[in-house]
Amino acid sequence: MKNLSKHLMLGALLMLFSVMGFAQVKSDYDKEADFTAYKTYSFQGWQQESDKQLNEFDKKRILDALKAEFDSRGMTLVESGADAEVALYLVLDQKTSTTAYTNFVGGMGYGPRWGWGMGVGGMGMASATTTYNEDDYTEGTLVVDMYDSSGKKLVWQGVMTSVVQEKPEKREKTIPKKVKKLMKQYPVAPAK
Repeated sequence: MKNLSKHLMLGALLMLFSVMGFAQVKSDYDKEADFTAYKTYSFQGWQQESDKQLNEFDKKRILDALKAEFDSRGMTLVESGADAEVALYLVLDQKTSTTAYTNFVGGMGYGPRWGWGMGVGGMGMASATTTYNEDDYTEGTLVVDMYDSSGKKLVWQGVMTSVVQEKPEKREKTIPKKVKKLMKQYPVAPAK
């Protein structure tokens, strides 16, 4: 019974951390827009000053990752006169995850038998102890809006939600991977 409880707890923790470790992405786009016509783009900046929650290094990591993804699709970053404009919005939320582990001890059983005859039977008492563990973490949501410059209408929106890594070395590796995952939702695939 102890092994079963340990395996269940381990499975629950692995599931929690696997969900927390990956970015959830979704997107929507204008089905009538010709995305192959967009050859240049410019960054409009961070909307509602949402970049104030980021340090300069993470802002650069996000912008560099987006630039690499647009570059791989044959688009060029320009200062003005672009075919498309990209606006960014960021929300950081403090969250808490709770896990529980229950340890069962004892249970029903029959005692040993001695000699000939019926023997002595016994029933044992069972008890359970549940331990709760709370972990605080930061969840970040990045919204990438792409507007057609001529009509100023939204043509693509990508939204990525993920747990923010605490260590800068981790963010340096995970930000490009997560932005790449988000950009897989963009209607034009990267050039091979």
